Amino acid sequence: MTPSTNATGRLPVSKGLLRPEEFARLVRFGEVPATGPAAQWVERVWSTSWELPDGVVHTTSLIPNPAVEVTVERGEFARPGRDGDGVWITGVGTSRFDVRLHGRGGAVGIKFRPGGFTAWSGVGSDLLTDRVRPAAVHLDGTDALRDLPLDAGESAPALLAFVERNAGDAAPIPELVQRATSLAVTPAVTRVDDLAARCGCSVRTLQRTLRRYVGVSPKWLIRRQRMHDAVAAMDAGSTESLADLASRLGWYDQNQFARDFSRLVGVPPSAYRTRSAPHRGIAAPSETDDR
Repeated sequence: MTPSTNATGRLPVSKGLLRPEEFARLVRFGEVPATGPAAQWVERVWSTSWELPDGVVHTTSLIPNPAVEVTVERGEFARPGRDGDGVWITGVGTSRFDVRLHGRGGAVGIKFRPGGFTAWSGVGSDLLTDRVRPAAVHLDGTDALRDLPLDAGESAPALLAFVERNAGDAAPIPELVQRATSLAVTPAVTRVDDLAARCGCSVRTLQRTLRRYVGVSPKWLIRRQRMHDAVAAMDAGSTESLADLASRLGWYDQNQFARDFSRLVGVPPSAYRTRSAPHRGIAAPSETDDR
């Protein structure tokens, strides 16, 4: 197992983190790709930790990925559904996800592949959508994880071994789920019926399968991927116009893109792109996605 570099300045591989430069300045981050038998269900083990001066509060905002996570959490922070230190399961969120950090704290977690948690555990991801639950509600042996180091490199062996011990009769992620989540990231796919056709199944079969294994609808999957790509392009300093960006990623026009972006991110895309001052807060999301 290759240790991670758990340090400020590092950013997650996954898309979805808003204002990544602020995160990198204040939060130590580490990650380790999954290896061994657990890798068929698990994408990576990640960790965050921070120690902020008295009175300093930082809000980390994310556009959720289609992944269930199991996390060990300790310290001073607030997020929806969390009730103190412990081991938690977080389902796929359908709107922007905010975590308020202060004082000292951290987390180390397992990020499952899309569909991986349900294939491994047998628990439908649709039961976890927009929910945070104590891991012990659905999983055995989680108390042994509570005191793991909040460092991905140090804790990855124990967390991946936990997945392997609890695999039992776990099945592989269904091929339809793998194909659909892979195709949904391509800019050419902007419609549910097109995604179903490329997967070789009916729209109804695609909807039912993704709902159980990923926890969201194919429409949500396509829309969220486009938003990830839009944010990633702006964070990378893309100089293309917002109209060109919207067109390239499949929006009908710039106005539709601006409305969708503002509802989810909390500010218009023009304001997000030109940000230069430290974070002064953004509006709460008002998105009502088709889940």
